[in-house]
Amino acid sequence: MNDEDLPDRLARNIRTLRETRGATQAQLAKLAGVPRATWAHLESGAANPTLSVLHRVAGALQVSLEELISKPRASARHYPRASLPVRMRGAGMLRKLLPDPLPGMEFDRIELPAQVRVTGVPHTPGTREYLACESGELLLIASGERFHLQPGDVVVFRGDQKHSYENPGTKTAVGYSVVLLTPMI
Repeated sequence: MNDEDLPDRLARNIRTLRETRGATQAQLAKLAGVPRATWAHLESGAANPTLSVLHRVAGALQVSLEELISKPRASARHYPRASLPVRMRGAGMLRKLLPDPLPGMEFDRIELPAQVRVTGVPHTPGTREYLACESGELLLIASGERFHLQPGDVVVFRGDQKHSYENPGTKTAVGYSVVLLTPMI
């Protein structure tokens, strides 16, 4: 990292982060507990802030100190299909839809060959699960109730109970499971 670039990089990052949030300098200065003039100097590159000021600015922008001073990164990252985690449950395949975990949520793509059944794992008490059928047909059995899904159908159910997914059809079925976990207290 070239120290000569640091004030300009800091200024650009703070300005970009503020603008992305749709906030004014005055709003974020107040949130950070710094004078508006200080915020303006930070965005112009003319300031030489203390660590305490940077800490308050990072807090107001809800980013780490590192993000304030780091070189800009690409705004997108490509994850090839093969890089996403896959779990096999018998002949059924569950692929994570997102490369990074989201606290309290799980997103999976479920692919079931014809006539295959997969047993779901009950989650923590209070969990809600959403099952959407993309193609083929899916049969969800949750606490003894049967739900037959066609493409576009969604079932919302308690994910903390016994459940299974089945493909009663003659071609591969694809569905998406979204699990909202109950926070552990």
